[in-house]
Amino acid sequence: MKFRIFGILFFTIISVYSQEKYPTDYFQNPLNIPLYLSGTFGELRTNHFHAGLDIKTNQIEGLKVFASAEGYVSRIKISAWGYGKALYITHPNGYTTVYAHLKKFNKKIEAFLKTKQYEKESYEIQLFPKPNELTIEKGEVIAYSGSTGGFVGPHLHFEIRDHNSKPINPMLFGIDIKDTKRPNINVLMVYPQNDSSQVNQSNAPLQINFKSLADGNLLADKITATGEIGFGINTYDRLNGAMNKNGIYNMSMTANGQKVYEHEVETFSFAESKYLNLLIDYDRYANLKQRVQRCFVHPSNKLSVYKNIINNGVLSIVDSLTYNVIIVVKDFEGNKKSLTIPIQGKKDSITIYKKDKSTQYPIKANEFNKYQKGGVTIAFPKNTFYDDFYLDFKVIDSIATIHNKTVPLHKNYTLTFDVSKYPHKDRDQLFIAKLSDKGRVSYKETTKKEHTFYTTTKDLGTFTLLTDTEEPSLKLANIKDQQWLTHYNYLKLKVSDKLSGLKSYRGEIDGKWILLEYSPKHGTLTYDFRDKKFTNAKHQLKVIAIDNVGNTKLLEATFYRKK
Repeated sequence: MKFRIFGILFFTIISVYSQEKYPTDYFQNPLNIPLYLSGTFGELRTNHFHAGLDIKTNQIEGLKVFASAEGYVSRIKISAWGYGKALYITHPNGYTTVYAHLKKFNKKIEAFLKTKQYEKESYEIQLFPKPNELTIEKGEVIAYSGSTGGFVGPHLHFEIRDHNSKPINPMLFGIDIKDTKRPNINVLMVYPQNDSSQVNQSNAPLQINFKSLADGNLLADKITATGEIGFGINTYDRLNGAMNKNGIYNMSMTANGQKVYEHEVETFSFAESKYLNLLIDYDRYANLKQRVQRCFVHPSNKLSVYKNIINNGVLSIVDSLTYNVIIVVKDFEGNKKSLTIPIQGKKDSITIYKKDKSTQYPIKANEFNKYQKGGVTIAFPKNTFYDDFYLDFKVIDSIATIHNKTVPLHKNYTLTFDVSKYPHKDRDQLFIAKLSDKGRVSYKETTKKEHTFYTTTKDLGTFTLLTDTEEPSLKLANIKDQQWLTHYNYLKLKVSDKLSGLKSYRGEIDGKWILLEYSPKHGTLTYDFRDKKFTNAKHQLKVIAIDNVGNTKLLEATFYRKK
């Protein structure tokens, strides 16, 4: 393969990025089936934008995944969570394609990977091959689709990134996804911006009703208002061949014909993605699991997706004047839907006020805040929060409730428990736990000092100290002790831990480390017998599982295999 990247790469990158448009005939589809999406680029996810396309794989694993263009494997990342098994290919034009949630790689990549995993004695690994180690032809089968990386179903996650690792909408490169359907708008919200603003005599956020018109667009009920107000909508798009509620590409708002707000998800940086929590009505999302996208910009929001912004998208409504506000949402193919909102400026009395709760724990967003109560200390660095507010903080029977989930955090804070009352012998199996609204326990990484335990977290809610004295569960799944396994390809074990969770594991056959692939979704550890040739018939299996407080489970078994 004629593959000349690295003497001319710098000049190639400059050339590519001087172009106004992205190359639309360079990358081919990564699958050889009709492409239907379960997730679009820029879709709103928990604390981040979706960075690629989620391509359906007919609810099965093992479809061939093809390199979208020639290049070299620049990164391999294997994790039980996140992207699961992921492959990164860097191309001569400066872009990198990413393929994630894979089941396995092709033979040469798989061999390279397993050599490194056995050298490091670790299933989870991150590798950065040299440019000449794993070169790839366009259209070469590089992997097979899967569902690795936590609790995900079968699909292929596909990205295109620039030389700064910024993801770009793959559809801009000519990846063709059929979409003839218009986006949907489900909810319209209006937000008075200060104490003197009102909508329909309310100073609190209001949901406004609307109806469908003959042309499929929408008309809201007429509202009366004065002062500064902002709007927000819950919206989604459906593409052909799928019922998934996907993200939109562009949203804009005009007032009396003048565009005052627009955002478009062409590209973004991973560093800015967390500002998504300021794009949405976070309180509503926390309570109702409904993402309302605001058509106005919070002063602390540093997202780069905004353009054509006037007065941060906030409208100043004057008494006796009329306004015609139109919100338009578009998908990538240009299908669009509009919502028209008629407004009558009317200075009126306020009868419904925002519920402002005062506590003895004020938070100043641009200052360091620290409070202590009942043996629990909370310390918030400067700019942990985006706004000033009053914090709820309660400690009852060593259970700490730190506000609630309705406020987004920009940084981690420190939560510390005084453990002086616990005997030293009991502290090894003690940990900080977060309790969900339904009482579900999740382990928080706990740092242990002489008299205090602490954790750093972005979560608000309920926390306590719990003791885990139970060892993990570890059992043989597809074999039995003393069994002949000559014709078996895989050895499987079931592993779980009820309280603090699984921290690590190690497997050995005849005293030598073996590669056990962990699947959190299935709670399994899997060994591929093809990793090693056996000369003797009798073999000893030894697997150790350790939870997050050090409880250990040892499993030993004997099996027989001739090859």
